[in-house]
Parts: sequence; C-alpha cells; structure tokens
Amino acid sequence: MGHGSRRGHRIGSLLAIILTVVPFWLVMSQQGPAPGWTAAVIFALALVQIVVHVVCFLHLDTRSEGGWTLLAFLFTAVIVVLTIGGSVWVMFHLNTNMMPMPGGMTGPVR
Repeated sequence: MGHGSRRGHRIGSLLAIILTVVPFWLVMSQQGPAPGWTAAVIFALALVQIVVHVVCFLHLDTRSEGGWTLLAFLFTAVIVVLTIGGSVWVMFHLNTNMMPMPGGMTGPVR
C-alpha cells in the first residue's frame, strides 16, 4: 500500500467497516456461545482495527523516517497500556480491600 494511495485508503476503509460491522452483528444477534467469548472476539477485532488504522491511515511503518515514528507510536502504546492496566489493578485491589468487614464491625481493626 502506497503512502496515501487511493488503493490503500480503499482497503483500509473496507477493513475498518468490516471490523466495525462484525462486532456490532455479534452483539445484536447474540450469536456467541457465551458473553465472555463475545467480549474476547470484540477485543481482538478492536486490536486488529487499531493496526489497520495505523498502517492504512497513519502510514506508520518501519520505512517512514527511519522507523522513528513507529518506535514513538509503540512507546506511547506501551505507556498507555501500563497506565490503564495499573489503574484497573489499583481499582480492583481498592475494591477488594475496602469491602465491609464481616459481622458488621466498623472502624479499623486493632
């Protein structure tokens, strides 16, 4: 796919539409065997759609600017994943540790 070619944009648009319609159909038709399975498929298709957008529309690859734009994008993605993962981890443990004590006890345990 060329940098900004019509063919590249058509392929990217077609893939983006397909990767949007399939999860929508899965949710609306309830065809999955379990909700967890449907969520996993939607998550996987979302990751594929991110790659399609990055390659077809943002034109990030190893050839552009000696690979530095791709490296910067990957660094940003790692930082975002760490931030979101860390936030979810902290919220999960706060929820677990801040649950009410059994027996109706209030206040700190001594």
